[in-house]
Amino acid sequence: MARYIGPVCRLCRREGMKLFLKGERCYTEKCAIEKRNLPPGQHGKLRKAKLAGYGLQLREKQKVKRIYGVLENQFRRYFEMADRQRGITGETLLQLLERRFDNVIYRLGLSTSRAQARQLVRHGHFLINGRKVDVPSYSVRAGDVITVRGTSAENTAIVHAMEEVKGRGIPAWLTFDAGQMTGRITSLPTHTWQVWRRLRADA
Repeated sequence: MARYIGPVCRLCRREGMKLFLKGERCYTEKCAIEKRNLPPGQHGKLRKAKLAGYGLQLREKQKVKRIYGVLENQFRRYFEMADRQRGITGETLLQLLERRFDNVIYRLGLSTSRAQARQLVRHGHFLINGRKVDVPSYSVRAGDVITVRGTSAENTAIVHAMEEVKGRGIPAWLTFDAGQMTGRITSLPTHTWQVWRRLRADA
């Protein structure tokens, strides 16, 4: 699946808020939003038009896509899946995105960003219910157990991430045993709007 490989700080500047795309850097004064919170481009200072209607919807959609690291076609498929299910489509959509394997690795604190989580998953560092899964978009289910492969327990990136994100907490629908390096999906993320508000605040 295709992915965005350009500079990510400009995405935060375009949205005018921290999307936490660069891991620990986003928590320092080096963050682009802290240094210059202006849209990218030579005319960034001149962009002061108010948004309404379609413009607001577009910006919110772009934020979600960029936070979870999905492009337009994949996002459209997620929306179609959510639209076919019962319930509020927006909440179902965010639930599907939260259940992505790379997002769960990030939420468990085994990576400092979703981009790093995606790379670690692709390299086969994790098991789900004892089987290796290297597909970042894999959708986890309630009861799934995620473990770090024995040979990956000393991986520098994983160890560093666990130390960096210590104390930030994990969502209520996940549990994590740092000693065993094992996470469990205790339930599906039901209060997705609460998850979304916290994601926007301290993702």
